[in-house]
Amino acid sequence: MPAPVPHRPARRGTTRRGAAERGTGGRGAGGRGAGRRGRYGPRGWPVAVAALLCTAPMVLSSYLPNAVGNLGSLCQTVLPWSGLGVLLLLCCAAVRRSVLATVAVLVPVLVWTVLFGPALVDKRSGGGDFTVVSHNVNEQNADPGRTARALAASGADVLAVEELASRAQETFRRELAASYPYSQVLGGVGVWSKYPLEEVEPVEIMPWTRALRATVRTPKGPVALYAAHLASVRVHPATGFATARRNEAAARLAEAVRAERLARVVVLGDFNGSVDDSALRGLTGSLRSAQREAGDGFGFTWPAAFPVVRIDQILVSGVTPRAAWTLPATGSDHLPVAASLRL
Repeated sequence: MPAPVPHRPARRGTTRRGAAERGTGGRGAGGRGAGRRGRYGPRGWPVAVAALLCTAPMVLSSYLPNAVGNLGSLCQTVLPWSGLGVLLLLCCAAVRRSVLATVAVLVPVLVWTVLFGPALVDKRSGGGDFTVVSHNVNEQNADPGRTARALAASGADVLAVEELASRAQETFRRELAASYPYSQVLGGVGVWSKYPLEEVEPVEIMPWTRALRATVRTPKGPVALYAAHLASVRVHPATGFATARRNEAAARLAEAVRAERLARVVVLGDFNGSVDDSALRGLTGSLRSAQREAGDGFGFTWPAAFPVVRIDQILVSGVTPRAAWTLPATGSDHLPVAASLRL
């Protein structure tokens, strides 16, 4: 009988499966090529396209038209919140683990940082010698005395209040008399000052009084003070962002400010719009925002319970903002805004 052939175990890698694994680099049917397609290919494109769509409104915000529903003004008012969309895109890029998506998302990150990053830097400093506070005190305020006392506690040299109900005027006069010997109320707008007020007169921005001008006689010379409450805006599904009356009031206020003879000007109040709103550029374009120049953060003021927009402004010309901030809630639906100015 022939001698039995000894059993020899198959050499590793000689099976068909082993050969297939060697041919694919041990990565299965997709192999390395599939990994590259995942990182650079289709799985990254949805996020990349979304990043482009997120970037466009930020880059083009100044040119967005108001022809249809004033969408340009609405977008410009809430534009800082586009940062939430950027954060969402960053999360999506991380989940996708796509190089394409990650690189694409860096574009809106960079644009948002350039546009709004400076607002997050604390630019407040000392050296101010004239402090002003503005507050929409809410016509429906249930405790005007509390609001008046909170404003007095700020220690500001001048207080400007808007939406002051006639029934609350005596309360304000009583609460503020000790600290502010000079005051004037016209319509629903009032000014209380530690310094003499002269030439107080209404500014006709609407059919009824919603703005006034006064000369404040400070120890360093006169300052023209404008306190205003521009017309309200509404958001409606059928008409969009309704701002026509506000825009008209802003244009009239801008005309009065342009005609101002004094070099030092402070314009404050409830503008029902942000300084980024291009529809208000006739007013905001010739003035500087105290919050933007000397604030810390966005300084959102409305609604007081959870502020999402800054519609209460302090704008200046001929003076230097040294610090700007918001004050705690007082019972109104707006937060007060304050600024320390150097005359």
